[in-house]
Amino acid sequence: MKKKIVLAILFILPVVVYLFFASGVNNFGRLPILVENVPDISQMDTDVQLKDKITVLGFLGTNVNDRQGNAFNLNQKIYKRFGEFNDFQMVMVVIEGSEGQVEDIKKELGKLSDIDKWKFAYGSEDEIQTYFKGLGTDQQLDETLATPFVFIVDKDLNLRGRNDDEEDGLKYGFDTSSVAELNNKMVDDIKIILAEYRLALKKNNADRSK
Repeated sequence: MKKKIVLAILFILPVVVYLFFASGVNNFGRLPILVENVPDISQMDTDVQLKDKITVLGFLGTNVNDRQGNAFNLNQKIYKRFGEFNDFQMVMVVIEGSEGQVEDIKKELGKLSDIDKWKFAYGSEDEIQTYFKGLGTDQQLDETLATPFVFIVDKDLNLRGRNDDEEDGLKYGFDTSSVAELNNKMVDDIKIILAEYRLALKKNNADRSK
């Protein structure tokens, strides 16, 4: 009798474990789409585009130097971790005429890591305001056309985030002034979206080989 119980446990336990993890993949394997078909930044600045890239999108506004702390937090906690992926980029929106400030911040960031995938998109005040509204988030730009929040846009121009965040409920963006939020939330969400695309690529390759 004991032998049968042991054998049953040995057989059933792996099945239960498999089902548990399989259900976890189904529940947590995709990062929710909060806004579909957001405008591509190339409509404002033709030198930069979001399509076909996983993008961390931010708004540094008119006083770029005042946002260095936010940029450094992003660089250390997000860019250094994910910058090696070919389909990943950081895009910061700034006001036209701030090229000098952008060069300053690029120089400082360059002391910490490579900056190949840091992109800066330029626009007028009206263009930046219009573009930001097109994202459809619950955030607003301040009087300098900036926000401490950054947003994740996928390759298909969908804004990704959380629809059941324990603190905010619907979470469109991540506060770059909070290292804890970048570490505890944004890192996890970017891992999910990267894994999502990797799994999709493997599936497509497997289907082609059949």
